[in-house]
Formats: sequence, C-alpha cells, structure tokens
Amino acid sequence: MSHAQQLRQLLADDQVLQAPGVYDGLSALLVEQQNFSAAFLSGACIAFSRFGRPDMGLISASEVCDTVAVIRERTELPLIVDMDTGFGNALNVQRTVRTFERAGASALQMEDQVMPKRCGHMAGKQVISSAEMVGKIKSAVDARANPDTVIIARTDALGVNGFDDALERAQQYQEAGADALFIEAPNSIEQMQKIGKALGQQIPLVHNLVEGGNSPVPSSNELADLHYKIALYPAALLHAFIPQAQSLLAHIQQQGQTQNWSGKMVDLSYINELVGAPELLAKGKHYQHDS
Repeated sequence: MSHAQQLRQLLADDQVLQAPGVYDGLSALLVEQQNFSAAFLSGACIAFSRFGRPDMGLISASEVCDTVAVIRERTELPLIVDMDTGFGNALNVQRTVRTFERAGASALQMEDQVMPKRCGHMAGKQVISSAEMVGKIKSAVDARANPDTVIIARTDALGVNGFDDALERAQQYQEAGADALFIEAPNSIEQMQKIGKALGQQIPLVHNLVEGGNSPVPSSNELADLHYKIALYPAALLHAFIPQAQSLLAHIQQQGQTQNWSGKMVDLSYINELVGAPELLAKGKHYQHDS
C-alpha cells in the first residue's frame, strides 16, 4: 500500500489523525519512531529551521520540494505537505502538484491567501477571491498523477472577511473537488461546532494546534466530538527545541563544557544508533569482497 493510500485509509477511520510537524529527515524519523501514523511538513518550519526566517512567503517551491524528497528518502510515513498558495496561479499550482507528488507528498495543502502569504495566525493577511481559489483547486485535482493524493483546501478568510465568508468558501472548495477542508484560526468552540456540523460529516476537517496560535481547543482529544479529523502540530518540535538550544548555548558560554548537561543530552553513539548506522554498516558488509 502506498503512503497516499495509507493516508486515505487513516482518514476513513474513526480516530482523529495526529500529524506532528516535521522539517527534515531527523524530525520525520523521530515522528515515525514514536509510532505516529502521519507527519505534516510545514512551510513555516522550513523557513524557521533551514533559513532562520519568518513564515512570510519567503520560501520557494523548489526549496519545499527538496525537503519533501529528503524526508521521503528516509521514511514511508504518510506526509501532508504545506504548499502555501500553490506558488502562483492555477498553472503554477499544476506544476507544484506534479513536482511535490513526484518528490513524495501524500497530501497537498493549499490556502487562499494572496501571494506572498504569511502565517495564518499573523495579522494583515489578505485572501484572493473564492472564484480564483476554486479554479486553483480544480487545477490541483486535474494535475495529480495519483488519484489517492489528498488535496486539502485551506481558507484564511475567517480572519479577513469573517466567519460566514470562510464557511461559504469552504463549501465552495469542497464542491470544486477538495478532499479535505481547513478553516484556519476559528475564534471559539462555537465556531468550530458550526464548522463541524456544516461540513464534518461530509469531508475530513483539519485543525491547527499551534502553540501561541490561540486555538479554542487545547488538545486533539476534543476534536472528534467537534467532527474534526486531522490535528496538526506544525511547530511543536521546534518550539521545544529552541529554548533547550538557547539554554545549552548559554551554559557552554559560561562553563565551557557540556558534561553538566549529560542528563539532558544524548551522545554520538546514541544518535548513530537512532539514525541506523549499525544497519548500514551491516548492509555494507554484504557488498564487500575479499581482495
């Protein structure tokens, strides 16, 4: 079964699908080893981790595609890929879908922001017309080579035009052929209940559980009752890493050593085992020959 088929099967199950955010091969491997069923490649986390830049549309399609390929080479875990606005108009969207799909995406999430976009929880967003987004969704559906590849349509209209427009857009995006819907940044449980009641019985719904994003619900445990299907944790790993890294760097600066951090760190042998060095060395012996 392909990774896209696995994702389709997971979306047909009753349980909420937890998808932690990843940004490179190691983070994806850790998610897989923790026995999560899927991962989410966030454009924001590529910007944060690889370039040290904010999520403001600064990352190119080729840079995201390269990251997808790196992760796919390391794991067969179903991978939901954030493709921002599709990186252009409907024709650009088709090329993005084809290249991301070849690189190993299981699902492609596209939003209706004006390009260049910005983080869904930042002020100052703008959205394109619903008609333009409908055309982009149709182009994405037409472009995919694998019918199992999931197309997720995200609308950021709630924070721009209000709740009613966001709900109406989501309904239009479903009619255009989207396989899942993502209304970004609802303000309250009541709004999520209305979204779930209107759409959740018909199509999988996505929700962002981002630290500092003011989600009305604190955990994925509440999403099933609201008729949501996918819980994204887009930046949780990075949000945990940054304070630890800052603390360790301050310790090195002051103490000149890391021994006192031994209980908080792993060592080189652990990392080599974690990433599969023993297995690769054993495999290498198979190809050795006596001279």
